[in-house]
Amino acid sequence: MKVFPHFSRRLPAMAVLTIAVAISGCQKDAESTDATDSQNTSSQNTDVQAINTQTSTHTNEVTASAPVSADQQINSPLTILALGDSLTEGLGVDSDANYPAQLEASLKELGYTNAKVINSGLSGETSTGLVNRLDWVAQTKPDITILTIGANDAMRGLDVATIEKNIRTAVKTLQDNGSHVILGGMSIYDNLGNDYVSAFSDIYPRVAKDMNVPLIPFFLEGVGGDPELNQADAIHPTKEGYQIIVKDNILPILKPEIEKLKASNSTNTTASNNTPTETTQ
Repeated sequence: MKVFPHFSRRLPAMAVLTIAVAISGCQKDAESTDATDSQNTSSQNTDVQAINTQTSTHTNEVTASAPVSADQQINSPLTILALGDSLTEGLGVDSDANYPAQLEASLKELGYTNAKVINSGLSGETSTGLVNRLDWVAQTKPDITILTIGANDAMRGLDVATIEKNIRTAVKTLQDNGSHVILGGMSIYDNLGNDYVSAFSDIYPRVAKDMNVPLIPFFLEGVGGDPELNQADAIHPTKEGYQIIVKDNILPILKPEIEKLKASNSTNTTASNNTPTETTQ
């Protein structure tokens, strides 16, 4: 406030007091305004936080409900265990010519770029020997196991009941470890007599039915007994023989199992994403 000189001497004390009160009132108004502005700012911040929380929650819901694409499913890691004897190991052929190697190559050609086939075949393996090493092979954590065993047992004329018991033990152990099992059926020459040959061949469809596993009716179908597709011993396939085994005998049974596995994983992922979660505010 400006006071002109010719009035300054005539201002009474009451006027000075009035001016002081007025100045004091202005200061209180300013303080009140500052408090109001602070409250408004705090309220605005709270509103912004609420909006951000809602946006974050909505984003999480959208992300959780987003379906897994077909490309993501087909390119998911896939581990297949090829478990068996010399027919699995690929005795007499190069490492890239045995059936596990050719199967992995075929799967990659089909688009399963992250598929891995582990060759756990052992020449001379019997069903008893295979059961004894199951704990070791289970460490590979296979999604699917192709089990082909029993031929060496039969060639030695071992008890059919023992062979079947071992195969059942192997299937159950693999299943208990979370692997989907495909059983490869076997047959042998009839030099041990028709009864033994029939009893041995009957093991595989019976076990497959009882234990609810898919069956390759005869692992060597289209190859066994053909001299052009087998090595000189007339037992072990050549590279060309394994090509037929993979294309005609294994893949038609394996591919549906892969699709079932993908569908199961997709369902589990969707269920997990849809599980309500607490939101921290």
